Amino acid sequence: MASAASGNSPVWYADGLRFRCTRCGACCGGAPGYIWVRPDEIERIADCLMLPVKEFMQTHCRRVWWRVSLKERDNGDCILLGPDGCTVYPVRPAQCSSFPFWPDVLESRREWEALKGRCPGVGHGRLYSRQEIDEIAAGERRT
Repeated sequence: MASAASGNSPVWYADGLRFRCTRCGACCGGAPGYIWVRPDEIERIADCLMLPVKEFMQTHCRRVWWRVSLKERDNGDCILLGPDGCTVYPVRPAQCSSFPFWPDVLESRREWEALKGRCPGVGHGRLYSRQEIDEIAAGERRT
C-alpha cells in the first residue's frame, strides 16, 4: 500500500473513516492466527496483569520462530479476551490498537465495507483523518 503511505496520492479514504471500538471482542477471535507482541508490550501487559514477565510469557505467550505471539484458546479467541472484552485494553498490543486500520483492510472500500459485517464499530464513532489512518497503519500511532 505504498500509495496510501506516501500521503500525496488520492486514496479511497481521503475524506477519512469513522471507527469506534465497542469492545465486543469480534476482532479478538475467530480463525487461528498470530497476535504479535514486542518485548515492550510484553512488559506492559505483564505489569497490567500484575504478573512477572517470565510467568506471563509461560502462561500467555508462544514462540513462533523468532517472534512472540499471544496464545489463543481452542476456539481461536485471544487468551486475553474476557467476558467484557480485552482484559488489557489500555495496554493492548500495537497489532490490536491499530485495528481496523490494517493495510489489507485499507486496500479498498470493498474490504472496509466487508468488515462492517463483522465489526459493529466500523463506520461509526469518531472520524479519523487520512493522515491519522496512515499513521496508525504505519504503526506510528494508536487508536
